[in-house]
Amino acid sequence: METFHEMYFDGDVDFKGDCLEVMEYRHDWASFRFTIGLIKFFLFGMIPEVIMHTRSQDEEQVRDHYDRGDDFYGWFLGPRMIYTSGIISDINREETLEELQDNKLTVVCEKIGLNEGDSMLDIGCGWGTLARFASEQYGAHVTGVTLGRNQTAWGNSSMRKAGIPEEQSKILCMDYRDIPVPEGGYKKITSLEMSEHVGIRHFGSFLKQVHDMLDDDGVFFLQYAGLRKAWQYEDFTWGLFMNKYIFPGADASTPLGWVVDKLEGTGFEIKHIDTIGVHYSATLWRWYRNWMSNRDKVEAKYGKRWFRIWEYFLAYSTIISRQGSATCFQITLVKNINSTHRVEGIETQFAITGALDNCRADLQSWASRNNVKTPSEYL
Repeated sequence: METFHEMYFDGDVDFKGDCLEVMEYRHDWASFRFTIGLIKFFLFGMIPEVIMHTRSQDEEQVRDHYDRGDDFYGWFLGPRMIYTSGIISDINREETLEELQDNKLTVVCEKIGLNEGDSMLDIGCGWGTLARFASEQYGAHVTGVTLGRNQTAWGNSSMRKAGIPEEQSKILCMDYRDIPVPEGGYKKITSLEMSEHVGIRHFGSFLKQVHDMLDDDGVFFLQYAGLRKAWQYEDFTWGLFMNKYIFPGADASTPLGWVVDKLEGTGFEIKHIDTIGVHYSATLWRWYRNWMSNRDKVEAKYGKRWFRIWEYFLAYSTIISRQGSATCFQITLVKNINSTHRVEGIETQFAITGALDNCRADLQSWASRNNVKTPSEYL
């Protein structure tokens, strides 16, 4: 499989038909053996990266990836500019990508019991859409943190355009290790699909920092892209492709048990876990359709190779998450200390459907302001 995708990216072979449809039958025409290329990358690319995982490495990788251009990401993420899994609320109709993402924003805010005036920290906030949603719909005071310069500018601009003053909410461009902490800590902390990027080496210290920044009666929400424990050779091949081309340095994507052990070892108590891998597949499929519909624009600005890499990534990841090789978890946590007011968390001990049923956001109003043709149109 590795030989094929390298040839495809170089333009030496092509798909006869739709990439995703052909990839559905990959076991009929491809094998999943270790190749010289995979072995070299694993030994001399990934392993040294896992061992080192320095600040400068994080900054270089994030900015090379996320500062490529807002248009590049807008062509598949759509107007919400959210690069994390959405949530399905109705299996009897095909919800739009925007509906999936709005569902997810709602689920996050309801699971953490977000209230007006709450101090909220979103670590790895991307383009700041969750920060804006929490500020607009729940009246929270949100600090978003990202290493992406473009993301910071876009997020702050969108909040100012929405009438959210900087004194209430803002996006900061900085390393997560430098996050400023208000007196008493943050009442709510969220981190959606960012912690995988801190690396296995730093995962424990990252969780310790979150624990220290969180108010003793606060809530931590972690959305984590992970893997199944009973892996197959195909899973390994896909994972190395992702590390090489899509998310370099994201070596902390692991099975759930490893994450739970780290969380509990840091002093967190798990309040609830949802597995949302199938929701991720639905999100990826919509990203894939958006990407394919913008093919001419992508190739004109970034070239055929970049188009093909993301076409393959989105198609293959749609399948991989649907079949369970990769998955995603939503974990709601509190501090495991004697003084934690656990009874206060009963009202927000939601699974996905309960969180959606309890929605306090005006999604119709939010959608009317944000369902634009392109992300730049909103700004």
